[in-house]
Amino acid sequence: MPLDAIARADGLNARYAALPAQDRLARALDDPALGPVALVSSFGADSVVLLHMVSRIAPDLPVLFLDTLMLFPETLAYQRDLARRLDLRDVRVITPDRAALFARDPDALLHRAAPDDCCALRKTAPLTAALRGFDGWVTGRKRFQAAIRAELPVFEAEPGTGRIKINPLADWSAADIAAYIATHELPRHPLIARGYPSIGCMPCTSRVAPGEDHRAGRWRGQDKTECGIHVVDGRVVPGSRQEDAA
Repeated sequence: MPLDAIARADGLNARYAALPAQDRLARALDDPALGPVALVSSFGADSVVLLHMVSRIAPDLPVLFLDTLMLFPETLAYQRDLARRLDLRDVRVITPDRAALFARDPDALLHRAAPDDCCALRKTAPLTAALRGFDGWVTGRKRFQAAIRAELPVFEAEPGTGRIKINPLADWSAADIAAYIATHELPRHPLIARGYPSIGCMPCTSRVAPGEDHRAGRWRGQDKTECGIHVVDGRVVPGSRQEDAA
């Protein structure tokens, strides 16, 4: 990992990590140590919090939305409605390469035989391409979501790229998220009320029963817990197991 990226992340943490989430995000986006930044959002269960913050701080910030072409129709409708409602001015819908899909997943059944390969094709590769030209990206990862995130910093150097990941909600709890949504009267993803507390691609997401972990419906019955966006050289880095990104 480039030492410069580590030093920049350390400096940003020293300056802003102790601030409230909205302030740390606002200060960071205005800091020359970062350069061009994008918010990566799944428009999933908790995504509205960061999207609302960005709409108030920097409505022109690029928002990268990964449409895997296997999302729930409700997610696509929610994305369009929320972008309009919040007046997000630069939402970029990122889709997989059509030639690659035709070559590797012509029947859209790769998720059954090789779910990791499907995620790489439909999520990781398109995001990698979309992030070229950005020096940092905002994610919605939080420490409470998994043990591997317990030490998640607000700012972290991304291995192998020199980019900085910004995790404004790193120290937020589920109660903090619910309170913010209620205070600002923000719309929830429609599938939450139907038993989907964690929402990904339609074929790989099922309802969660009362008492189950909120991510129990993701890749149910498989030895898989995350999509691969936060995996580097086969190693899960702090902040996997998320609502994809934000």
